[in-house]
Amino acid sequence: MANKWVLGARPRTLAAAIAPVLVATAFAGSDWKPVPAALALLVSLSLQIGVNYANDYSDGIRGTDDSRIGPIRLTASGLASAKSVKNAAFISFFVAAIAGLVLALQTSWWLIAVGALAIAAAWGYTGGSNPYGYKGLGDFSVFVFFGIVATVGSYYVQTEELNLQIFIVAVPMGALACAILAINNLRDRGQDELVGKRTMAVRLGDKGARALYISLLVSAHLFALLTFEPFALLTLLALPLSTSLASSVWAGTTGAALIPLLAKTGKLQMLFAALFALGLVL
Repeated sequence: MANKWVLGARPRTLAAAIAPVLVATAFAGSDWKPVPAALALLVSLSLQIGVNYANDYSDGIRGTDDSRIGPIRLTASGLASAKSVKNAAFISFFVAAIAGLVLALQTSWWLIAVGALAIAAAWGYTGGSNPYGYKGLGDFSVFVFFGIVATVGSYYVQTEELNLQIFIVAVPMGALACAILAINNLRDRGQDELVGKRTMAVRLGDKGARALYISLLVSAHLFALLTFEPFALLTLLALPLSTSLASSVWAGTTGAALIPLLAKTGKLQMLFAALFALGLVL
């Protein structure tokens, strides 16, 4: 299968890596810098792809993906060897590390520590002997690294300053990144529970997992408005898609029927980010 590595990178999840950089760059306004912005995007995308390959490898060798409902997994399906998938993850992390090092040399050395933590978190999600993703802590990690760190970091490398506003701007990005994970875990809840993977969806149960997903969509819209940027109201144009997704999830959509909703959640994040970015520029 020629495109197996593209499938393994899980393109539908890449909105979580692109959106925070887009919004942060827009918030930087006239201070935006194309090279740091491009490097920040490379770091974010490489980390997202790396964590996707790492999860494929770790869940595959544990047998967690043997009865997976969702998109195909390279390791569990036998499309690629476990070693090659692991190497793909490490190559992705290496690219992120090199791009991050260049950014650190241009701005601040503390970015090296942040980058190291991000890579460790990406691997430790399902990798190692004590993966925190199996304990329901993945949502917190996604919010921190693909919400706060990705947005605030992308802003900092362009402006070399921090303020309270950028942290508020980062919350919707973290909430929508978590929504992608939440609907993914809702889809896999039954199988994850059987194999001892206690994601937040497993811990909360079916209704609780659905309520979590909806609360994340609501939080994204709410915190965009709490920036008190007048044109942040543009994000309300994404409300029909948010409402449609929330209604479908609350109505009890389950199993393979959630796969299209996962794709739509990624589209929601990109639409929301584009509208938010436009509002911040205006």
